[in-house]
Amino acid sequence: GNSANQAIDLLRRKGVAEERIIFLTLISAPEGIQCVCTRFPKLKLVTSEIDTGLSEEFRVIPGLGEYGDRYFGTDN
Repeated sequence: GNSANQAIDLLRRKGVAEERIIFLTLISAPEGIQCVCTRFPKLKLVTSEIDTGLSEEFRVIPGLGEYGDRYFGTDN
């Protein structure tokens, strides 16, 4: 949720009205959804899946594993 909030804050600073923002995410955790929707109640959040929650490292459980690392080859 915090990364999403930063992206939305940037849009707001650039003059985009909150109610015109549609935030699209593939996989979400309930904690992230609550974090974003509490801070920006007028935006629309669209997700394809809500997983169980977050791990101690704040990663979505079960999530896709380290998809970004596998996709971009940054798993070193």
